[in-house]
Amino acid sequence: MAREKKPKAKRNKFQKILSVIGPGITTGAADDDPSGIATYSQTGAQFGFGQLWTALYMLPFMMAVQEACARIGMVTGKGIAAIVKQNYNRKLLYAVVILVVVANVINIGADIGAMAAAANLILPLPFVVWTLLFTATILILEIFTTYKVYARILKWLALSLLAYPVTVFIVHMPWLTVLKATFIPHIEFNFAFFFIITGVLGTTISPYMFFWETSQEVEEVKQKRWFRNGVPKIRESNIRMMRIDNNLGMIISEITTWSILVVAATVLHDNGITDIKTSADAAKALEPLVKSFPHAGYLSKLIFSIGIIGLGLLAVPILSGSAAYAVSEAVNWKSGLNLKLKRAHGFYGIITIATLIGLIINFIGINPVKALIYTAVLNGVAAVPLVFLIIRISSSKKIMGEFKSG
Repeated sequence: MAREKKPKAKRNKFQKILSVIGPGITTGAADDDPSGIATYSQTGAQFGFGQLWTALYMLPFMMAVQEACARIGMVTGKGIAAIVKQNYNRKLLYAVVILVVVANVINIGADIGAMAAAANLILPLPFVVWTLLFTATILILEIFTTYKVYARILKWLALSLLAYPVTVFIVHMPWLTVLKATFIPHIEFNFAFFFIITGVLGTTISPYMFFWETSQEVEEVKQKRWFRNGVPKIRESNIRMMRIDNNLGMIISEITTWSILVVAATVLHDNGITDIKTSADAAKALEPLVKSFPHAGYLSKLIFSIGIIGLGLLAVPILSGSAAYAVSEAVNWKSGLNLKLKRAHGFYGIITIATLIGLIINFIGINPVKALIYTAVLNGVAAVPLVFLIIRISSSKKIMGEFKSG
């Protein structure tokens, strides 16, 4: 009897751990989307270990902002746009919605282009074929799978982040220099330095993450049937579980960010590659991972491509989904990935339109890698007013009641 119970007890413990994993993990993983990988790779290539400290110093800020977003969704049962609509004026509502939709659509376009360029490293096909294939795959998954299935897909795609942390321990590293650069900030007073650091900020603390995690906490509340008389009934234990999920997701995200910066600085910058022009240039950072294997160059491209494609498949639906939540809440449309297409035409319509416009952006002649970096800088600018708004909402006694942020 004891032997039979032990595996069951282990299984129940594993299931309990999995039950904690949710919006925080997928949001953290989506933070290291193709735009993030490109920006961090360019930062490491261009400035070596010069901006490595950003991964450490942005972590508490990132954890606080994303926890505030998750708390808002869990406590109110509403997304950010719905709360702005209910508690602030319409000018602010429209400004918030336009800001996130424009930033997200541009980000979608850059990510689809990066996925196509990465896939081309494995199997050379016309750029248009890959972009159309990825766009169709993303839309089919997002529109025609249930929320429960889709959330599971997002969790497993997060595993594609592991390539860079593994590479850190394979490359010969000047650890004393790395540790010093991690803890002691280094600043250069020139345009290039501040341009890239704005991109690092924008791809670490991105507007789409705010809207997505808030709305996904609402989805979780609906899934668990915590609503009573239209209001979520939340306990302090629920907040603790949310905090564990959120903090774990953000820590994993920033460990990956730190790893990408370290690998790019060591493998690219120290070997004279200071400007990443193509996906093939970025893929060289992973060559030490497979250097002892035949065809190491191709294998590094394969691993890089799988990471870009996996995280693109994770991030693009989050980008279009967060835009759809914002618009739907602003105009009182039914919204949610838990709803079938026939019950939320407007919501899925916004997802489709945003993704297709992102697809079209790829045919205006912008280099896919450069587009990712410019997108990160745009997110960095857009994030500033939205962070102030989230702080205001989450600390409001009127909106948040006893669960307001400190």
